[in-house]
Amino acid sequence: MSFESIRRALISLPLATVLGAALALRPRRAGTPARSSAVVQTQIILAISGALIMLVVGVSLARAFGVVGAAGLIRYRAKVQDPKDAGVMLATLAVGLASGVGLYSLAVFAAIFIVGVLWLVESFEPQAFKLFTLTVKSKEAARLEPAIKQLLGRNRTRFELRSAGPEELSFEIKLPMNQKTDGLTKSIGALDPESALEWEEKKNKDAA
Repeated sequence: MSFESIRRALISLPLATVLGAALALRPRRAGTPARSSAVVQTQIILAISGALIMLVVGVSLARAFGVVGAAGLIRYRAKVQDPKDAGVMLATLAVGLASGVGLYSLAVFAAIFIVGVLWLVESFEPQAFKLFTLTVKSKEAARLEPAIKQLLGRNRTRFELRSAGPEELSFEIKLPMNQKTDGLTKSIGALDPESALEWEEKKNKDAA
Protein backbone atom coordinates (compact mmCIF):
# COMPACT_ATOMS: atom_id res chain seq x y z
CA MET A 1 0.00 0.00 0.00
CA SER A 2 2.82 2.41 0.85
CA PHE A 3 4.53 1.71 -2.48
CA GLU A 4 1.29 2.39 -4.33
CA SER A 5 0.79 5.70 -2.51
CA ILE A 6 4.33 6.78 -3.36
CA ARG A 7 3.84 5.76 -7.01
CA ARG A 8 0.69 7.87 -7.23
CA ALA A 9 2.38 10.78 -5.45
CA LEU A 10 5.32 10.66 -7.88
CA ILE A 11 2.82 11.33 -10.66
CA SER A 12 0.20 13.50 -8.95
CA LEU A 13 2.36 16.01 -7.07
CA PRO A 14 4.75 16.96 -9.91
CA LEU A 15 1.78 17.12 -12.32
CA ALA A 16 -0.13 19.40 -9.92
CA THR A 17 3.00 21.56 -9.61
CA VAL A 18 3.41 21.94 -13.36
CA LEU A 19 -0.28 22.62 -14.01
CA GLY A 20 -0.52 25.02 -11.05
CA ALA A 21 2.57 26.88 -12.28
CA ALA A 22 1.12 27.04 -15.82
CA LEU A 23 -2.01 28.71 -14.46
CA ALA A 24 -0.19 31.00 -12.02
CA LEU A 25 2.39 32.10 -14.61
CA ARG A 26 -0.04 32.44 -17.52
CA PRO A 27 0.72 35.31 -19.92
CA ARG A 28 -0.56 38.63 -18.59
CA ARG A 29 -2.81 40.64 -20.86
CA ALA A 30 -1.82 44.22 -21.54
CA GLY A 31 -3.41 46.65 -19.11
CA THR A 32 -3.96 44.10 -16.34
CA PRO A 33 -2.23 44.63 -12.97
CA ALA A 34 1.05 42.87 -12.28
CA ARG A 35 0.87 39.70 -10.21
CA SER A 36 2.78 39.61 -6.95
CA SER A 37 5.25 36.78 -6.40
CA ALA A 38 3.46 35.80 -3.18
CA VAL A 39 0.17 35.21 -5.02
CA VAL A 40 1.87 33.18 -7.76
CA GLN A 41 3.61 31.02 -5.17
CA THR A 42 0.37 30.55 -3.24
CA GLN A 43 -1.45 29.28 -6.32
CA ILE A 44 1.27 26.71 -6.97
CA ILE A 45 1.25 25.52 -3.34
CA LEU A 46 -2.55 25.28 -3.34
CA ALA A 47 -2.44 23.04 -6.42
CA ILE A 48 0.01 20.73 -4.64
CA SER A 49 -2.06 20.79 -1.44
CA GLY A 50 -5.22 19.88 -3.34
CA ALA A 51 -3.51 16.91 -4.97
CA LEU A 52 -2.05 15.77 -1.66
CA ILE A 53 -5.41 15.99 0.13
CA MET A 54 -7.06 13.90 -2.58
CA LEU A 55 -4.27 11.32 -2.27
CA VAL A 56 -5.04 11.15 1.45
CA VAL A 57 -8.80 10.93 0.94
CA GLY A 58 -8.73 8.39 -1.88
CA VAL A 59 -12.11 6.68 -2.06
CA SER A 60 -12.67 6.77 1.70
CA LEU A 61 -15.83 8.67 2.59
CA ALA A 62 -14.79 8.72 6.25
CA ARG A 63 -11.51 10.42 5.36
CA ALA A 64 -13.34 12.96 3.22
CA PHE A 65 -15.52 13.94 6.18
CA GLY A 66 -12.42 14.04 8.35
CA VAL A 67 -10.72 16.48 5.95
CA VAL A 68 -13.79 18.72 5.95
CA GLY A 69 -13.93 18.66 9.74
CA ALA A 70 -10.22 19.37 10.14
CA ALA A 71 -10.35 22.23 7.63
CA GLY A 72 -13.34 23.69 9.49
CA LEU A 73 -11.24 23.93 12.65
CA ILE A 74 -8.74 26.27 11.01
CA ARG A 75 -9.27 29.94 11.83
CA TYR A 76 -6.71 32.45 10.65
CA ARG A 77 -7.10 34.73 13.66
CA ALA A 78 -3.60 36.15 13.27
CA LYS A 79 -3.02 38.40 10.30
CA VAL A 80 -1.12 36.53 7.59
CA GLN A 81 1.00 39.05 5.69
CA ASP A 82 2.26 36.65 3.04
CA PRO A 83 -0.52 34.77 1.18
CA LYS A 84 1.95 31.93 0.63
CA ASP A 85 1.91 31.23 4.37
CA ALA A 86 -1.80 30.39 4.14
CA GLY A 87 -1.03 27.91 1.37
CA VAL A 88 1.75 26.34 3.43
CA MET A 89 -0.70 26.01 6.36
CA LEU A 90 -3.01 23.99 4.12
CA ALA A 91 -0.08 21.87 2.95
CA THR A 92 0.97 21.13 6.53
CA LEU A 93 -2.64 20.15 7.30
CA ALA A 94 -2.55 17.70 4.39
CA VAL A 95 0.75 16.22 5.58
CA GLY A 96 -0.69 15.88 9.07
CA LEU A 97 -3.78 14.13 7.71
CA ALA A 98 -1.59 11.69 5.77
CA SER A 99 0.33 10.92 8.95
CA GLY A 100 -2.87 10.54 10.94
CA VAL A 101 -4.41 7.93 8.63
CA GLY A 102 -1.24 5.86 8.51
CA LEU A 103 0.09 6.95 5.11
CA TYR A 104 3.52 7.50 6.58
CA SER A 105 5.54 7.09 3.38
CA LEU A 106 3.25 9.52 1.57
CA ALA A 107 3.53 12.05 4.44
CA VAL A 108 7.34 11.93 4.39
CA PHE A 109 7.58 12.11 0.60
CA ALA A 110 5.04 14.96 0.40
CA ALA A 111 6.81 16.99 3.11
CA ILE A 112 10.16 16.65 1.31
CA PHE A 113 8.55 17.47 -2.03
CA ILE A 114 6.80 20.59 -0.69
CA VAL A 115 9.99 21.84 0.98
CA GLY A 116 11.79 21.41 -2.35
CA VAL A 117 9.10 23.31 -4.26
CA LEU A 118 9.10 26.11 -1.67
CA TRP A 119 12.87 26.39 -1.87
CA LEU A 120 12.63 26.62 -5.67
CA VAL A 121 9.82 29.19 -5.90
CA GLU A 122 11.18 31.33 -3.06
CA SER A 123 14.56 31.51 -4.79
CA PHE A 124 12.89 33.65 -7.47
CA GLU A 125 11.51 36.16 -4.96
CA PRO A 126 12.84 39.72 -5.33
CA GLN A 127 14.92 40.89 -2.42
CA ALA A 128 12.89 42.45 0.36
CA PHE A 129 13.69 46.03 1.41
CA LYS A 130 12.99 48.42 4.26
CA LEU A 131 12.03 51.93 3.23
CA PHE A 132 13.54 54.93 5.02
CA THR A 133 13.53 58.69 4.76
CA LEU A 134 17.00 60.08 5.51
CA THR A 135 17.24 63.74 6.42
CA VAL A 136 20.70 65.32 6.46
CA LYS A 137 20.97 68.74 8.09
CA SER A 138 24.19 70.59 7.33
CA LYS A 139 25.32 74.11 6.48
CA GLU A 140 27.25 72.54 3.60
CA ALA A 141 24.30 70.63 2.14
CA ALA A 142 25.09 71.71 -1.43
CA ARG A 143 28.63 70.33 -1.16
CA LEU A 144 27.49 67.13 0.54
CA GLU A 145 24.81 66.23 -1.99
CA PRO A 146 27.05 64.71 -4.72
CA ALA A 147 29.28 63.07 -2.10
CA ILE A 148 26.30 61.40 -0.38
CA LYS A 149 24.91 60.21 -3.72
CA GLN A 150 28.28 58.70 -4.59
CA LEU A 151 28.52 57.03 -1.18
CA LEU A 152 25.01 55.56 -1.47
CA GLY A 153 25.81 54.30 -4.96
CA ARG A 154 28.99 52.58 -3.74
CA ASN A 155 26.90 50.76 -1.13
CA ARG A 156 24.49 49.56 -3.86
CA THR A 157 21.65 51.33 -2.10
CA ARG A 158 18.46 52.24 -3.90
CA PHE A 159 17.82 55.90 -3.25
CA GLU A 160 16.06 58.98 -4.55
CA LEU A 161 16.69 62.61 -3.64
CA ARG A 162 13.34 63.97 -2.49
CA SER A 163 14.30 67.54 -1.61
CA ALA A 164 17.41 69.70 -1.50
CA GLY A 165 17.73 72.98 0.40
CA PRO A 166 20.65 75.19 1.39
CA GLU A 167 20.95 73.45 4.76
CA GLU A 168 18.92 70.22 4.40
CA LEU A 169 18.81 67.19 2.14
CA SER A 170 16.11 64.53 2.12
CA PHE A 171 16.54 61.08 0.55
CA GLU A 172 14.20 58.13 0.18
CA ILE A 173 16.32 55.03 0.69
CA LYS A 174 15.62 51.32 0.33
CA LEU A 175 17.84 49.05 2.42
CA PRO A 176 17.92 45.24 2.36
CA MET A 177 16.13 43.73 5.36
CA ASN A 178 19.40 42.49 6.88
CA GLN A 179 21.26 45.81 6.50
CA LYS A 180 21.36 48.33 9.33
CA THR A 181 21.64 52.08 9.02
CA ASP A 182 24.64 52.37 11.37
CA GLY A 183 27.28 51.96 8.67
CA LEU A 184 25.73 54.58 6.39
CA THR A 185 25.26 56.96 9.30
CA LYS A 186 28.94 56.71 10.18
CA SER A 187 30.10 57.13 6.56
CA ILE A 188 27.82 60.09 5.82
CA GLY A 189 28.65 61.70 9.15
CA ALA A 190 32.35 61.51 8.30
CA LEU A 191 31.73 63.77 5.30
CA ASP A 192 30.72 66.56 7.69
CA PRO A 193 31.19 65.90 11.42
CA GLU A 194 28.88 68.81 12.23
CA SER A 195 25.97 67.44 10.21
CA ALA A 196 22.88 65.87 11.81
CA LEU A 197 21.24 62.75 10.39
CA GLU A 198 17.71 61.53 11.00
CA TRP A 199 16.38 58.15 9.82
CA GLU A 200 12.64 57.55 9.65
CA GLU A 201 11.38 54.11 8.67
CA LYS A 202 8.35 54.24 6.40
CA LYS A 203 5.60 51.71 5.86
CA ASN A 204 6.62 49.96 2.67
CA LYS A 205 3.63 48.83 0.58
CA ASP A 206 5.89 47.18 -1.96
CA ALA A 207 8.93 45.67 -0.26
CA ALA A 208 10.30 44.30 -3.48
